[in-house]
Amino acid sequence: MFYTEFSHARHRLHDGYLSAVAADLLATDPRLRDLDVEVRFDGGVAHLTGDVADDDQLRRVREALGRLAGVHGVWDRVRVAGRNPVILDIGCGECPQYPGNIGLDQRPGKAVSVVADLRNGLPVRDGSADQIFAVHVLEHLTDYLKLLDECHRVLRPGGVLHVLSPWWRHVNAVADPTHLRFFDLQTIKGICQQPAPAGRWYPQHASCDGATVFADLVAARAADPEPDPQHLARFFD
Repeated sequence: MFYTEFSHARHRLHDGYLSAVAADLLATDPRLRDLDVEVRFDGGVAHLTGDVADDDQLRRVREALGRLAGVHGVWDRVRVAGRNPVILDIGCGECPQYPGNIGLDQRPGKAVSVVADLRNGLPVRDGSADQIFAVHVLEHLTDYLKLLDECHRVLRPGGVLHVLSPWWRHVNAVADPTHLRFFDLQTIKGICQQPAPAGRWYPQHASCDGATVFADLVAARAADPEPDPQHLARFFD
């Protein structure tokens, strides 16, 4: 499958369109209009802020925004029942995705809270994080499945892992000689089908913009049902 990469000008216009559509959705959908949340878009990624009463409300708004055509991911800093989310940013370098994220990297830096070699696991207790960002990280690892298992362990049930990696057909995938792995949407499908010691991943959302593969993966619980074929067909062949 081929994807068309947007120009910067088209991205800007498209983000404006998505912001207007999302604002209308939040104002008119009876399931969402009473929620105290706001959304903006950057590069097709929804950035959600505000307050909700419980996890079900947050899941509902994430899923609704993810259904909009042209959305590549749904990221949030939403407080649930007055609590700020605990967000890890692994391999963050000097560029955490949000201020206040807990940065983990193998080298010290201003944004790094914990110095750790990701190949050796995450020095974080079980079920302690609400979200984890792995932005342009997995492609640098020979065996990233071990790190994914660690992310599943560290996330609370229902927590979300946000993955970004270069699409294998784009020049960015091969231009960096430190890239050891290549990604496609079908790779994300394979990750979700992979039997893992830590548990399964549920693909809340997955997309490709012609340069980058995006995935929002939920740490599924043992009792959670398998995703239905219609849901999977939105993203994967």
